[in-house]
This record gives sequence, C-alpha cells and structure tokens, in this order.
Amino acid sequence: MMLRIIITNLWLVIKTSVERQVELQLRDHDVRFTSGRRAVVAELARAEGPLAAAELHEALHRKVPLSSIYRSLSVLEHADVVTPHLGAKGLTRFELSEWLTGHHHHLVCIDCGSVSDVELSEQREASVLSLVSEISESASFRPIDHALEIEGRCARCA
Repeated sequence: MMLRIIITNLWLVIKTSVERQVELQLRDHDVRFTSGRRAVVAELARAEGPLAAAELHEALHRKVPLSSIYRSLSVLEHADVVTPHLGAKGLTRFELSEWLTGHHHHLVCIDCGSVSDVELSEQREASVLSLVSEISESASFRPIDHALEIEGRCARCA
C-alpha cells in the first residue's frame, strides 16, 4: 500500500512537471493551455506509446469532441509539444515531444497499428548513433537527430 502511495505521488510530481513545461512552451508560442489541450497532453503523458486522434477520443471517454482533439493536436504540434508519427496503413499517431519525455524508438505493428515505445541501453544507442553517422557520412549528409521505427507484428497479432 505504501509503495502505491509513493508511486502515485511520484506520478503527480512528474505530471505536474510536464504540464508546467508544456504551459511555458505554449506561452512562448502565444497559445493558451485550454482544458481540451490539457486533457490531450495528460492522456499522451499516460500513454505507453503514440496515439491517434480517435484513440485519444476514446481514452478521454469522448468528453472532448474529436474535432477539438484534431485542433489541439495541430496547435500542440506547431508549438513542438507533440510529435506526429506516420504509422502502418497511413494512420498518424502523436506523442509528447522528446524534449518532454526523453529519447526513444518505436515498434510498429503492421496488423493492428499499435506503436510501442522502446528505450535502448546506452551501448545500443551508441551503436545506432554510429550507424546513423556512417550512413550520413556516405551521403555527405549532416544528421541532426534520428528516430528508429521497427515494423513487424506485436505479440497479439503474431
């Protein structure tokens, strides 16, 4: 029971921190942090991977109109609060930007379209960075960032 209270309190601190950072970012872009945008950000913070607008709509128990979710996602993307990911079957899913959540990669199911976040160990991330550098150098390209998305079938669809 005590562990549950500690985890809940830790989540509130993290949540508050993310909300505060988003609020400041939106203020820098002269954008209000409306209750709809706040609900979208909170749900994306809870999610285990990127979500589509319709998935957000369901997760929010349809309390925020779908059209408002689309508008919120557009505004949040423009303010660099969320990042879109074009997934399997052309479905765009959104997640909080890496400056809020940390660097990670994705596993994308080609059947159900689910997207799972994957964090690599420092050693594996160094290997990915080395590969990015090698590929970039061979093409006389200067990389700024990278994202790795692995497509396949999740455990439910395999």
